[in-house]
Amino acid sequence: MALNPSITPSTKPSAFLSPIFTSKLLLMSFDKIKTSNTSKEKNKRELAWKVAPNLIMSFRYAWAGVSYAFTTQRNFRIHTAIASLAVSLGIFLHVTNTQMAIIVVTCAMVMVMELLNTALESVVDLTVKQTYHELAKIAKDCAAGAVLISAVAAVLVAAFILMPPLWAIVISEALKLV
Repeated sequence: MALNPSITPSTKPSAFLSPIFTSKLLLMSFDKIKTSNTSKEKNKRELAWKVAPNLIMSFRYAWAGVSYAFTTQRNFRIHTAIASLAVSLGIFLHVTNTQMAIIVVTCAMVMVMELLNTALESVVDLTVKQTYHELAKIAKDCAAGAVLISAVAAVLVAAFILMPPLWAIVISEALKLV
């Protein structure tokens, strides 16, 4: 899509709006024109397009997403449990603050990837409904692959940080028994 060279930002700023933003504006306008059968359905639909009016509502929406993933996604619960175990083990082993920060950030990365995977799967399911589409499979598989790679990386990071002090404790306890 080429822009008209006679239009400059100072003469027509709306010409430089991104196509995505313009599409969203059109969809929002169309959504307001349509009417629904019940006010409850209308309220749900409008909330999907509505920007959070304040910071507290933004946090509530974000927490709703995390809560949804925790209650519906088995893998998110598994990642949460393993992250809790890694952080607890780091505290128990008295790792340095830098090492603890690396563990926390790595665990958070895995959980963020799982949230993005859940969001992508939901959008793909919404798009293809109950039908099979090869591109939908590719999108879901790639998102799951991203989670897998981040989880493997997190395990390696935790192993490099937690295994040496853990191994030292095991050896010292074994020597006490001898």
